Parts: sequence; C-alpha cells; structure tokens
Amino acid sequence: MQAMTLRAAGVITHDDLARPVAKEDQVVVRITHSGLCGTDLKIFQGSIPARYPLIMGHEMVGEVVGGLASLGLTAGRNVIIDPVYFCGTCFHCRVGQTNLCPNGGLIGRDMDGGFAEYAVFPASQAYPLADGVDMNSAALIQVATTCLHAQRLTPFFVGESVAVMGLGVSGQLHVQIAKARGAGMVIGVSRSQYKREMAESLGADLTIAPGDAAHQKILDATSGRGADVVIDSTGVVSQLAEAIRFVRFGGRIVMFGIVSAKEGALPFYQLYFKELTLYNGRAAKAEDFTSMIDLVARGVVKLEPLITHRMKLDQLEKAIGMVEDGEDRRLKILLDHT
Repeated sequence: MQAMTLRAAGVITHDDLARPVAKEDQVVVRITHSGLCGTDLKIFQGSIPARYPLIMGHEMVGEVVGGLASLGLTAGRNVIIDPVYFCGTCFHCRVGQTNLCPNGGLIGRDMDGGFAEYAVFPASQAYPLADGVDMNSAALIQVATTCLHAQRLTPFFVGESVAVMGLGVSGQLHVQIAKARGAGMVIGVSRSQYKREMAESLGADLTIAPGDAAHQKILDATSGRGADVVIDSTGVVSQLAEAIRFVRFGGRIVMFGIVSAKEGALPFYQLYFKELTLYNGRAAKAEDFTSMIDLVARGVVKLEPLITHRMKLDQLEKAIGMVEDGEDRRLKILLDHT
C-alpha cells in the first residue's frame, strides 16, 4: 500500500508498505479522505514528540475492509475514526473521562495513523457514518466533536448570547454548534473579512473585527451586559484577556484554543470581580461522535464550506507547508486518498 512516512522531524518519504492485518478487536479501514491541522504540523516539525518511523494523520474517514460484524463494522461500511484511544480500565475511564486516560494516546502520534491507503485501528475507535453523511467532507467531523465536547462542558441556556473569538475551522464550527444548541445572539470575532462573511453565512447573527470598538459592539448587541458565553478559539493569551473583557458578570469562558505560551498577562482581578467561570475541553468522547454524526447527517452543521483546498495523499508535505503559512483565505485542507 502507499503510505506517507515521517522518518524524522521534517523528513517525509512516500513508501510502498505491506497492507496492515487486523488482530483481535481491530478493524482494517481503506482510508478515503484525511484532514490536516496544526497538530500534524507540530508533529512534522518535531515540536510534539513522536516515535519514528510514523504514519501521521488523526482526522480520517474510510471504508471498512476487515472488521467486526458484532459492532456493525461489516465490510463496505463507511466509518470515522476517533483518534484518541484509551485503556478502558483506569480511574478516568471508569468515571467516563476516557479522553483523559493516562494510558491512552493519539492515533497518528503514538501509533500509525491515516496518511496511507489502509490503516488498522482498535474497533472501539471506529464509528459507522449515517447514510446522509458525505464522505468528501466527513473527516471534519473529528474536529467538530472536539468543539461539541467543549461546549457540552459549559452550562448553556436557550437564548443566551455566545461570542466566538477566532473564526478558523474550529471557530466556524463553534458558531454552528452554538446555534444548534439554542443560542440566541451568536457573535463572531475575527480580523479576516473573509472569515466573518463565512461565519455570517453559517449562522452568526453579528460579526466584528477585534480592536478598541469590539467591546462596545458586544455590549450594544447584548443589552449592555456582555456575552453570556465567550469561546476563545485562538489559543492566544492576549485574546483570552479580551474574552474576560467581553463576557458578562457571572458569565462563562470556554478556553478552546490550545495556549502554548508559558506566561502572559491576564486581568486576574476581573476573573474574581466578575465572578467568571473558565472551562477547558480536551479531545472528545464517544457520545460526541454519535451526536455530531447525527447533526451533520441532518444538515444542522455544514462541513463542506470549510474545505478550501483538496489535494492528493502524495502531496502531504506541500499541504503541511500550506498549513504552516497560515494564509488568510485558507481553512481546511483535505487529502483525497482515492
């Protein structure tokens, strides 16, 4: 089979490898599509440690070619793979926090992933896709599950206002999911006019650019209180500080963007004075996959508009470079394996 193998940091080779064979409780999948994100870039660069050689890729969908009928994973069934695997027996797994399992790991980092023609996975990680799900965009369901998981951690009441800071792929998904969960006013915040217009087409009631006027515009849109919930999808400390400013007294902040900085200035007194609550979501759980598959199948959450570039599997290294340059009008890059 064809596979893209990471041999060392920054070194990818196009290889012809033996097709993997499933062991007990595993499933073999012919990968049809895979997506790239910042995690793939960091693994490629070596800033996220990984073992070599490694087949990266953690956003993937495909067709079962050898699996377990008892789980509905019969040959020909389309599935999405949950890349976060877990042991099932530790404390966190027993209390339902499988995404926090200390004995687990990430497919595409700790074991071979989806940048190949075929891959083998624990059968527990494969979720059958509903008939209404388009395989050409279904790989984005994995990203959407992490957004849904983070929002589900947050108390949320129908009609509340939600501000989403950063309108990349995850921000656009947060806008749609917030609407699906019953948000009233949804406000998107981004420097990019292109991304603001996309957010409006996907359900945002108002979009604004960050800056000195942003706070007043949010106050004006929320009867002078500030947003009930602010979702920070940027992962930038200065933007988290803005989230503290944008949220109402007694409000909630979802720290969705991964903050890699080890220090930074925050208005800590305002956290106390406004009696704010911060939530942080990590990965997703089984119920997030089943729910998101349903939302996509029913057309409540749209994935296709977020795909701005399609490339072939053997163009992986070029695609990673495109993720790195962060061009404004580029959202999700999807690899077609067919």
